[in-house]
Amino acid sequence: MAFVYTQLKNYGVGFFTIEDRQNFFLRSYPGDATNGDVWVLSDNDKSHIWIADRGGQFLTQAQAQTIVTAAVTAAQAAWDALPAEQQALNPRPTAITVP
Repeated sequence: MAFVYTQLKNYGVGFFTIEDRQNFFLRSYPGDATNGDVWVLSDNDKSHIWIADRGGQFLTQAQAQTIVTAAVTAAQAAWDALPAEQQALNPRPTAITVP
């Protein structure tokens, strides 16, 4: 399956619908607070329209991976800074590879 990538802030109800989920694959990955999460969608006309309707810009897979890797690295650094008692409550964030 071919994919397209974008970075968008999820604004809540209506950001994506059941119909969207039926029309194309859609999954989010960590991004940043300024620009939002990285979204991976199947590459078809309906997903392209969905991205355009939300003002998204297409990213390459490499650009999407760079954003996700930076988010995971920041989360790992924050976890590393926690006291051991708090670290014991949650596992350390692990690397993510976008498809």
